[in-house]
Amino acid sequence: MHSELDAYDRRILALLQEDASLSSAQIAEQIGLSQSPCWRRIQRMKDEGVIRAQVTLLDRKKIGLNTQIFAEVKLNAHGRSNFTEFTEAIRGFPEVLECYVLMGAVDFLLRIVTADIEAYERFFFEKLSMVPGIQEVNSIVALSEIKSTTSLPV
Repeated sequence: MHSELDAYDRRILALLQEDASLSSAQIAEQIGLSQSPCWRRIQRMKDEGVIRAQVTLLDRKKIGLNTQIFAEVKLNAHGRSNFTEFTEAIRGFPEVLECYVLMGAVDFLLRIVTADIEAYERFFFEKLSMVPGIQEVNSIVALSEIKSTTSLPV
């Protein structure tokens, strides 16, 4: 069961989204609470799953992942019955950062990162196109990034 988030909880979440390395004492000082209640609030939100994980975000270009592709995937009629097989295959590809089930003309939207177009071509032919049930893949190359954030509007 999730409790309702109050103003303190939302301020804690906003701060943690910007810098997850902040200590509970630093957060408490910034929001006007003492350390113990602040720590308890953070623990409660972790226990309830509001805070799913605390991670380090990398700059993909600085580690050589210069190409970002959005792929629209359409399954054939037989492929739709093997939804689980498709999703498990996609979960196994580290190049796929995100996968969404869609309503409409296509079944899935994938966000894929690779070093370059040649690396995407290898990924496409050696991995993605080998997944059973795929009827069509429409790949869209992102030229530049206007906005990218992990912060939710709390």
